Amino acid sequence: MKNILVTGGAGFIGSNFVKYMLQNYTYKIINYDKLTYAGNLENLTDIEKHPNYKFIKGDICDKDFVYRTIKESQIDTIINFAAESHVDRSILGAREFVITNILGTQVLLDALKEFKLEKFLQVSTDEVYGSLPENQREIKFSEKTPLKTNSPYSASKAAADLLCNAYEHTFNLPVLITRCSNNYGPYQFPEKLIPLMIAKALDGEKLPVYGDGKNIRDWLYVEDHCSAIATVIHKGKDGEVYNIGGSNEWYNIDIVKLILSKLGKSENQIMYVKDRPGHDRRYAIDSTKIQTELGWIPRYSFENGIEKTISWYIENENWWRKVMSGEYLKYYEKNYSGKII
Repeated sequence: MKNILVTGGAGFIGSNFVKYMLQNYTYKIINYDKLTYAGNLENLTDIEKHPNYKFIKGDICDKDFVYRTIKESQIDTIINFAAESHVDRSILGAREFVITNILGTQVLLDALKEFKLEKFLQVSTDEVYGSLPENQREIKFSEKTPLKTNSPYSASKAAADLLCNAYEHTFNLPVLITRCSNNYGPYQFPEKLIPLMIAKALDGEKLPVYGDGKNIRDWLYVEDHCSAIATVIHKGKDGEVYNIGGSNEWYNIDIVKLILSKLGKSENQIMYVKDRPGHDRRYAIDSTKIQTELGWIPRYSFENGIEKTISWYIENENWWRKVMSGEYLKYYEKNYSGKII
């Protein structure tokens, strides 16, 4: 690998991954992002002048521009983070999820075949597996768990995964898939649980909790996800799926109470709201395969990770206030518009 195209590299996980790769490797990283509401170039201001980094504004559904980018940047590897990813938004309208997550992935797979690239990694999600029983904690998602999607978002991601499988099998292409549990950490868009609750708590507002708050998620610090993807790119076997998880199952309500406690706030700020349609009850990842076959293990305990995350949001109030106000959307026009990049 020499020149890696990271699609969706201005989003939460993508931007953390771009930084991780620049800090740990000497590859050239080309960040290709459409800059929808969740893509924020301010996530990357500290590395935007790095000699091995380049940003290109583009849509993965735009075949001609994707192909031109691959040619001009001499891309040999694609890591696809680009996706519409918020379940609530997919319930309100599924069209953009189908277009970006399925058709966009198909464009990238065609590029992989056309240009005979060295590697393609599809960043997927544990949500493609559906929901687990709450009272049988010994049952977890393995790579052999059948796909059973319960939201338009997860259905679109599962469809993309199946396309990846089909292209790998039919055309003998070097395709890998990773499926990760819930991420948290710096630069996460504050519509997601942890940053939203931190922001609301700091402002003394009510913290909205779906249903009874007893939905269970398996949490992984974002840097550990980045290191896992790097491990799969370097050591993974073509055609394989690798589950990535933190073995940190928490009830949503307990996460909310922990955040309030860490910030010295009252639980009276909690406000229970009507549950969203089709809300999966429990996710839990079995990471045995990636740990035993590739030697990856997470570095951060949940205790350390949540402390770092809360501290980051306290210290970077200006960042999340810009995001919540929409002001960050002006950054591209101010810093990149009209420039050759």
